[in-house]
Amino acid sequence: MFGDNDDLKALVRTIPDFPKPGIHFRDITTLLLDGRGFSAAIERLAFKIEEIPDLVAGIEARGFVVAAALAQRLGCGLLLIRKDGKLPGETIAEDYALEYGSDRLAMHVDACAPGARVWLADDLVATGGSALAALRLIRRARAEPAGLSFIIDLPDLGGSARLRQEGLPVHHLIEFEGD
Repeated sequence: MFGDNDDLKALVRTIPDFPKPGIHFRDITTLLLDGRGFSAAIERLAFKIEEIPDLVAGIEARGFVVAAALAQRLGCGLLLIRKDGKLPGETIAEDYALEYGSDRLAMHVDACAPGARVWLADDLVATGGSALAALRLIRRARAEPAGLSFIIDLPDLGGSARLRQEGLPVHHLIEFEGD
């Protein structure tokens, strides 16, 4: 229906050598600044979801933007998954590996009802570490992960392949090779 999404790819800025030499940072803020492009990205992500979930979960920070817009488009609730220590009240948390070290994601223990169908959305999938940690949180809450959507996939880093091993649909709009 939407072809190869080259129109969206053209709106993503590449910043070389950020956050360190040799890395090409794929910056979606330029896509977000374009009203038509941002709207088209959300519409295209929504089109790929066959069954409307109860909630769309977003990972801090750019994932909040994508997940909030997608949840609004689908007419469902929004689940925020944040860096540990940022949420008030009782939380559950999961560690995940980074290239150099680790980080931790958290969500409220009562953020989703047992059995709720939760779709995870984020701006980009690289190694898949943060998305896998978010899936573990959703499962610990006894909710049911329904699938994942990303604007950008960096397939050479293997994240989308790792996520597909979870037995869930994984959708993206554009790819950047070699990053």
